Amino acid sequence: MPQPVGLLALSTANAPYEMAQEDVLAAARRVMEPNFPNFARLAPVFATAGILKRQSVMPMEWYLEPRGWPERMAAYLAGAVDLFEQAARAALDEAAVTGAEVDIIVTVSSTGIATPSLEAQAMGRLGFRPDAARVPVFGLGCAGGATGLALAARLAASEPGATVLFVCVELCTLAFRMDGLTKADIVATALFGDGAAACVLRSGAEGFAEIAGYAEHTWPDTLDIMGWRVDPQGLGVIFAQAIPPFAREKLRPAMDAMLASQDLTAADVDRFICHPGGMKVVEALEASLELGQGSLDHERAVLADHGNMSAPTVLYVLDRARRAGLPKRSVLTALGPGFTASTVTLAA
Repeated sequence: MPQPVGLLALSTANAPYEMAQEDVLAAARRVMEPNFPNFARLAPVFATAGILKRQSVMPMEWYLEPRGWPERMAAYLAGAVDLFEQAARAALDEAAVTGAEVDIIVTVSSTGIATPSLEAQAMGRLGFRPDAARVPVFGLGCAGGATGLALAARLAASEPGATVLFVCVELCTLAFRMDGLTKADIVATALFGDGAAACVLRSGAEGFAEIAGYAEHTWPDTLDIMGWRVDPQGLGVIFAQAIPPFAREKLRPAMDAMLASQDLTAADVDRFICHPGGMKVVEALEASLELGQGSLDHERAVLADHGNMSAPTVLYVLDRARRAGLPKRSVLTALGPGFTASTVTLAA
């Protein structure tokens, strides 16, 4: 990295409607069980996912009716722009920066389509300059919080003194499906929530952490592990392979290689800050990285309070970790479609 990049601010923004996991299960049973014979066999995932409550951009009743592309994307545009504004405004306020002082805006979102993209939609609300560079990124999925932060850091390092705003917004609940149900749809209904997070970065500036490195690893022949299917009803989740056993077996060698590229080993890392895809994924991460069982406490807390929000989730974990006090060196990491592991190394 040419010049150290300071992480000046971090904020999160919750979607407006809260759903208790027991209420989601009751609604899912009422609507899904008549059309999906194996629902009773899969229903325990609602209890074992480690989730107590989640937030959504629409009230629960909205999801119980058939919805097609136009309705889902209208809900995405309205909800995502609002959450973008909330997260960005809070991060800018924390950094004591105005929208007019932002030079580059990196936006990550994979749960809907907006053209013009979200940062353009929010431009007037936040007072961005007409010459601000816009970098919208689609398709990163759950890895987007880590990969997007790394991209923002690369851009900040390449333009010394530039202020970079990174925002990720995911409305995973808009992919809840009641038609042609699959096992993946049931799991998604048990796991996913909505949320947003934002960061402000600047090279050469002192923040609550310094971005000291980043790395990615994409495994070959894994395109079908995670992604979206697209049909007239909207986006539907693909889980072609079980992710926890894959992470348990494959993550550690990839992590060792990513750390080695920065002249580090796992022993040099004081805290791994992980994307909690679900309770079984958290347990697999602890096993693969040889962490003590239960050591990923912030990850469990975020999962319990917000569910899996895809890209923003790991930044929610980082926010809890920094409030508790970041150690000297931590590594933020997330797994996502590709199938890819993405890391950002932080120095406090």
